Amino acid sequence: MIKRARQQSNKIENTSQTIQHEAKESLRLNKYISDSGYCSRREADRLIDAGKVTVDGELAPIGLRVLPGQEVAVNGKVVRVRQEKVYIALNKPAGITCTTDQAIEGNLTDFMNYREKIFPIGRLDKDSTGLLLMTSDGDIVNKILRVENGHDKEYQVMVDKKFDQKFLDKMTRGVEIYNPVADRQQVTKPCEIEPIGAKSFNLTLQQGLNRQIRRMCEALGYNVINLKRRRIMSVELGNLAEGQWRYLTKAELESINKAIQ
Repeated sequence: MIKRARQQSNKIENTSQTIQHEAKESLRLNKYISDSGYCSRREADRLIDAGKVTVDGELAPIGLRVLPGQEVAVNGKVVRVRQEKVYIALNKPAGITCTTDQAIEGNLTDFMNYREKIFPIGRLDKDSTGLLLMTSDGDIVNKILRVENGHDKEYQVMVDKKFDQKFLDKMTRGVEIYNPVADRQQVTKPCEIEPIGAKSFNLTLQQGLNRQIRRMCEALGYNVINLKRRRIMSVELGNLAEGQWRYLTKAELESINKAIQ
């Protein structure tokens, strides 16, 4: 049985105005839904396409802009934009799947048991542990995930056998792996690697392909036996225990806001 996440005691700062997004009189429907905290913008598009969203009682098309005073409903439930957003750092344990779909066992919604709808920024595969950012701010999800922003993500990796300098050099330059999302082979971007033991190393990426580190190691004849994410941009895992979460500090959010503008 998977336990629920626990909050680490930390001071809640006034961060509601720290992350800055462009203000507009009307909002695209998917952004309106994500700003309500119901789901991410990508998931909102899927719901709109599936005919689950209405505006003023009428079935809404993708791309519709919502004006002040209009009523938006998802699956018959009215949703409203919240002014304040939450930003959370979670130390995800192994066995938790990075989805808010409660039909999937070990999902984030059940694990977090948070009082309002939040969703992950990016993913960690089910077997991996470490830092995962959670938020109710759909805009920041899209900005951080844009590949062109090139935000650092640092991991601690252990493989099943001793590696040599040749392995380190190949990992640093880039490795040809299969990308199942694009359904093609591609060479990963150059990265930074620092050995910390005969079988372990720290790796910093500015990329996030599906199971990228595991696929890189497998392509070179190694299997990953332990993978932990230690840092995303300026946010560090630090002493956050596995299964615990905390709110991001104002300093962390200020740093993120500067990086995504």
